[in-house]
Amino acid sequence: MCHKQLPAGYVLHETIDLQKNKRQFWSVNLLSIVLAVLLAGAGILIAPFSGFSSQFSDEGYLLLQVLPACITALLGAAVYLIAHELTHGMFLYAFTRVKPKFGFVGWAAYCGNGAYCDKPRYAVVALSPLVIWGVIFGVLNVFFHEGIWFWAIWLLQIVNIAGASGDLFVFFKLLRYPQNILVGDTGLKMCVYVPAATEDATKAADNMSEKGDNV
Repeated sequence: MCHKQLPAGYVLHETIDLQKNKRQFWSVNLLSIVLAVLLAGAGILIAPFSGFSSQFSDEGYLLLQVLPACITALLGAAVYLIAHELTHGMFLYAFTRVKPKFGFVGWAAYCGNGAYCDKPRYAVVALSPLVIWGVIFGVLNVFFHEGIWFWAIWLLQIVNIAGASGDLFVFFKLLRYPQNILVGDTGLKMCVYVPAATEDATKAADNMSEKGDNV
């Protein structure tokens, strides 16, 4: 279930702060670079530049194909950044009925509302833009599967997947948490809460593990 207020008995377990936590910040950015490089390599295998680069000497091709494709990719990327956060917001509002807030801080756009989502629903919130827009761009690439227009759409797919590195980072962190967590998301900062009994049991297990390592 999702809640507008943190239920009694829940305590803070961990904070995910992709803006201020340098380790998390660089992990997300490294993941983004790796994904972008892998996807660019996959694109070259699907639609090699050699298949259409010779046409760049044709002024008609440049004006009628290359220029519109580049403009489409640039404008599409700008629109996508907004659509990405709106997709987060749509699911966040659907689950919590709390109006989301949007903004831009330094290197990233964000969406949050301060409500508290359970693990399955927050996983949906985190991955919804990646999945929905990934399918949309994938379908478009089925129709635009070669030449410069393939790359116009494929670049949007790269922005979608590589740009979702923060969402993927959060999702994989979620997998490690207990099932009964609640996540409060204010944007770039996510606070993970668990029932006090669960937190006490986790700390006790960690202490036992440390003692075992020291023996």
